Amino acid sequence: MLELVASLAAEAGRVEDRLLDPAWVPAWERALPEVLRLLDAPEPEIRRAAVDVLGVCGSPGELVLPGLLRSWEAEADPATRLDLVLALGRAVLRAPAGVHGTEAFGLLHGLLGSPQPQVRLAAVHALAPSDPGLPARRLADVLEAVRDPGVELWSRTGSVHAGVRGVHRWTSGLFDGPDPGFTLGVLADHDDAEQRIAALAQAGGLLSRWRSPAATLLPRLLGRLDDPATEARFRAVELLACLGPAAAVHADEAASLLTDGAARSTRVGQRVKEAALWALVRMNDPRCLPGLTELIAGERSGFASLSGHYPAADWHHVVLPSLPEMLRRLPDHAAPLLPAVCDRIGTLADDRRLHQLCEVLAAWGPAAEEAVPRLLGLLEDDRTWNAAATALAGIGRGGADAGDLLLSRAGAGGPHGELAAWAYWRVCDDPGPVLELLGRSLAEQRIRHPELRRLAGLGSHAAPHADRLRAMTSDTDPWIRVEAAHALWAATGDTENTVPVLTAVVRELPEGTHVPVMLPAVRHLARIGHAAGPAAELLRVIPACDRRLRSDGSWRAFTQDEDIRSAVQELLSA
Repeated sequence: MLELVASLAAEAGRVEDRLLDPAWVPAWERALPEVLRLLDAPEPEIRRAAVDVLGVCGSPGELVLPGLLRSWEAEADPATRLDLVLALGRAVLRAPAGVHGTEAFGLLHGLLGSPQPQVRLAAVHALAPSDPGLPARRLADVLEAVRDPGVELWSRTGSVHAGVRGVHRWTSGLFDGPDPGFTLGVLADHDDAEQRIAALAQAGGLLSRWRSPAATLLPRLLGRLDDPATEARFRAVELLACLGPAAAVHADEAASLLTDGAARSTRVGQRVKEAALWALVRMNDPRCLPGLTELIAGERSGFASLSGHYPAADWHHVVLPSLPEMLRRLPDHAAPLLPAVCDRIGTLADDRRLHQLCEVLAAWGPAAEEAVPRLLGLLEDDRTWNAAATALAGIGRGGADAGDLLLSRAGAGGPHGELAAWAYWRVCDDPGPVLELLGRSLAEQRIRHPELRRLAGLGSHAAPHADRLRAMTSDTDPWIRVEAAHALWAATGDTENTVPVLTAVVRELPEGTHVPVMLPAVRHLARIGHAAGPAAELLRVIPACDRRLRSDGSWRAFTQDEDIRSAVQELLSA
């Protein structure tokens, strides 16, 4: 029951008074004396819960500090004393603090010299809101506490209730910015495997937010590649994979784990060697090819079966990509992988996996031309033809033998008629069928941004649709605006209407805001070239920006940052 009261009290303290239920304030005023009385309950669990409520409620310090200070003098339970320190730190900041405010601050500052590491840590947390520089000045005390066996005491508290990893994450919030001091400290050698794993989790969180710590932390990551704990080895090499090109000089160290079959204690049970394989993919190292060939053939693995997306956060989501996501990153190695892909697409009964592999072929482009004979067979099958058409559209003129079949599919109409017509244009250089179908979609106002991207690919052939495209540059959907602006420029060369639209989409990028639609916008601006000068001037600060530009978590935080920076560099060069 007290947990519910704590949640309600905390929420009431966060929202504006005008949004509170009028009955809340009198109800809380009636409940407060009862909560204060629970500070004297015989059970420490109840006392801790009461302390937690008093710490998060909205009552001013003058009402709760007397009870908390009296409880501090009487409390003997170590976990409850930690909760009391945190509650005092919160309550003393809720004005008016009353006559006991000075006493509470004096107590908290005195606790910075406590002989108990966890009490010192609690005092740093309690005082940090009023003294943001305190954690950096007391870094040695903080590190001693979070690396001490006594850190497990926090798992019994009511306000934190976390083990080693949770305390690491909670405490890392005291250190804002890219300074790796805290992370370096927790990454130092430790006898406890849980401490080493927690330190790697902290490193992942810092690296996913900032670029500059990579050079400093890399030696510590490399030092964990031979850790006796499977989870530590996995996390260390997975972070090498996330850093990818920035860690490519350490490909030999990653390759040394390709034979490490130890599995994590997770539901999927990903193996260390799979994280090492992913690292080599990210480094574009050919030693990944044998392992990928086995995966293409159908070997069971811990790699994701679907593309997973995780929100950007202060911590790092430790996951592996799917096989197609890895393969799409290796156009330089298409030739040795093509035989395995061709064999696989000829036997797959799973339509989703077939589409995924055909999308890989499309991403490889002309380098996948040797797959065309196998794709022709798929093109004749009603179940598989649209997957084959996707691949052929990416391969381009090397798939000209598929022209008649694609034209037939385009003429049959249906939901995938535009795909067949687009593939026909790509392999035979005849824009007629796809122009007719896309023009019909435009006229009926049912076109989406992927189709607009196809219109852009038609270049000047799409010029008759310029008026409609120009109107769509003011659509409420940013994806529609971006792709319509690009199609208008590609069709007519119009920069007066298109550059402002694309520039507006990326205006917040220099402030660290990243949304996926910004990447195609920057790429389109780079293609426009000199006329995109205003956007280039706006984004000129990006290369020096240390914060990672990301909207997703996990490994995507790193690849999104790399992709948008590469696009910005192309724009600046253009």
